[in-house]
Amino acid sequence: MELLEEILSNENMNNAYKQVYRNKGASGVDGIPIEDLAYHLRENKDEIRNQIRKRKYKPMPALRVEIPKDNGKTRKLGIPTVVDRVIQQAISQKLSPIFERQFSEYSFGFRPRRSCEQAIVKALEFINDGYTWLIDIDLERFFDTVHHDKLMRIISHTITDGDVISLIRKYLTSGVMVNGKHEATSVGTPQGGNLSPLLSNIMLNELDKELEARNLHFVRYADDSIIFVKSEKAANRVMKSVTHFIEKKLGLIVNAEKSRISRPGNIKFLGFGFYYDAHTKKYRPRAHQESVHKFQRKLKQLTKRNHGISLNNRIIKLKQVIYGWVNYFKIAKMKSILTNIDAKLRSRIRVIIWKQWKSNKKRIKSLIQLGIPKEEAKGLTYCRKGYRFIGLSKVVHRALS
Repeated sequence: MELLEEILSNENMNNAYKQVYRNKGASGVDGIPIEDLAYHLRENKDEIRNQIRKRKYKPMPALRVEIPKDNGKTRKLGIPTVVDRVIQQAISQKLSPIFERQFSEYSFGFRPRRSCEQAIVKALEFINDGYTWLIDIDLERFFDTVHHDKLMRIISHTITDGDVISLIRKYLTSGVMVNGKHEATSVGTPQGGNLSPLLSNIMLNELDKELEARNLHFVRYADDSIIFVKSEKAANRVMKSVTHFIEKKLGLIVNAEKSRISRPGNIKFLGFGFYYDAHTKKYRPRAHQESVHKFQRKLKQLTKRNHGISLNNRIIKLKQVIYGWVNYFKIAKMKSILTNIDAKLRSRIRVIIWKQWKSNKKRIKSLIQLGIPKEEAKGLTYCRKGYRFIGLSKVVHRALS
């Protein structure tokens, strides 16, 4: 069976639909919501398949959205239509196993049974083996600068079905809609589409193969790469030669300002930092300071006193954020950090409850019900201190334990 027919098979397309439906997501430029996708596919699947087979299918432009980044800039995403997401997912499901056999064991991003945690563990192995000079390669706007011809040439070395090649190129050049106006995409991969992660790995696998050919130790997660060497001299040499390879051979742009040579204690990788443990005489992972500050800002946002949601809903949202953050950084040392954050968070929640009691009468009554003597309850209620004092007071701590 030709590869295109495998992609368009009922089983593969059904699996693609299920995956897209599980992921939910916003509508594309055609406005069809994910809830209407099943009906739309039932009515139009045969026509869509025939158009693809005849190379007449035209993917719709992706809807451009901009996501704010921590540094004040924005990340450009393209939201394909729900139908195009299914087709992209179907392509990815058949191409991924083919290219997986070619990918490096030191590549961890957007791959089955691989994770950020594994990337950090591998990085620590290299550091603790004495490779303590780190070359942090930052690719500038990687998803927006991928050269289409170079990418398609790499894909065609493995995929010989011209219909599949043609379909992939159509998705690369389908364009984006920005404020109702169509913009061409002569370079870049559709970040936000289901096919984008695989295409990025196919492109950057060329870098992986080059590093392996040079017997260099490295870890890559999507477009985040770190190379590990044993001396500063080697680090400078590798930085220069690898930058030349990326820009001349792959046609990508290395961000000279953000790419740097550093030591383990000064680097941020996938939100993690590293520190030297004097007891074990080894480097260990921790949540990077920037990651901690971002986490704290999120918790602070969710515990604003003027945020008009119920306490129960607020607690649910806090749990989701906290569980997600702790699970991501579970291999890192963070007991002291979380103890400090926990104390501040509980203080803010106590203030929220205090404010919800509203009247002095209600506050006194509530404190008494929670076991506080009447005089103490009155003393705290009628004091002229602000909310910060209330949240830290021993009386409120005893009442709202």
